[in-house]
Amino acid sequence: MADYSYVFNAHPSFIEAMYQKYLKDPNSVEDGWRTFFQGFDFAAKAKNGMHNGNSATLSTNGADLDDSTDVEKEFGVLSIIHGFRTRGHLLSHTNPIRPRKDRTPHLDLRDYNLSEQDLDQVFHAGKELELKNATLRQILERLRTIYCGTIGFEYAHIENREKRIWLRKKIEQRKLSDDFGLSTDKKKRILEKLNGAVVFEKFLHTKYIGQKRFSLEGGETTIAALDAIINTGAADKVEEVIIGMAHRGRLNVLANIMGKTYEQIFNEFEGNVIPDLSFGDGDVKYHLGFSSQVHTPSGKKIHLKLAPNPSHLESVNPVVEGFARAKADILYNSDYDR
Repeated sequence: MADYSYVFNAHPSFIEAMYQKYLKDPNSVEDGWRTFFQGFDFAAKAKNGMHNGNSATLSTNGADLDDSTDVEKEFGVLSIIHGFRTRGHLLSHTNPIRPRKDRTPHLDLRDYNLSEQDLDQVFHAGKELELKNATLRQILERLRTIYCGTIGFEYAHIENREKRIWLRKKIEQRKLSDDFGLSTDKKKRILEKLNGAVVFEKFLHTKYIGQKRFSLEGGETTIAALDAIINTGAADKVEEVIIGMAHRGRLNVLANIMGKTYEQIFNEFEGNVIPDLSFGDGDVKYHLGFSSQVHTPSGKKIHLKLAPNPSHLESVNPVVEGFARAKADILYNSDYDR
């Protein structure tokens, strides 16, 4: 289905009013709505092999339903599907210790002019989830399975339409096939990285109160994500990883990804390190870069480089690209997969 965000964001009663207006005079609605309703009518005719000349008559559970109720409910189901895709993460069970706070995701049936009486009614909107002739109960069950489990997916903010749809398909297809299942070893690795990131930040906050450090608190999953990316790359024969980043979380990345020792980092906080004066007057600790060679859990070696970054944050982007291109051309004979 096309990415008609203006449809999904509209209330079903408004859509019904627009549809009735379109039926009286197709030119009375904007081009986007007219195109959408033309497609809707075409789909209804193709499905039922009939059209009354003015409006579509949908068939649900073998019975023809009146437009004023059926069309509005169909759009209500489409809207609730979109609602789960955009706000379902607010119902996900990501904390095993305490229940999730009520963030008011507006995913109740009444928010879409639907009720429990509609649960066993068949809706064509189920095709959006690759369900044929599915009841509302089946549609909701699939949505909750995908978006309200132990993983929350938040991607509706991505502006690039192709990327957003690609990600949505990957999420919905792989989640249903349980392809996101993690082995015990991978779970332990994630826990190890998260724990290391949290403890590191808490220690710095306790020991060096008031010193600038650009904490990663609240975003510690960045460490687990970077670790997974690097390990996956190494398994696919990647030998070099070059990272460019801003101040936020840099010290944590240095410690828990790059392998810079706690001793080195803490000495910088204590002021016990003599800056390398060969390239200037030194710099603050959250501007510094680092290079190292690490071993992944699978036994692969991979070289990591974190580019130094001055306060002009975005200036590091072309520098990182230059590093990557030079290494690929000179060290790997332009083999960019490495």
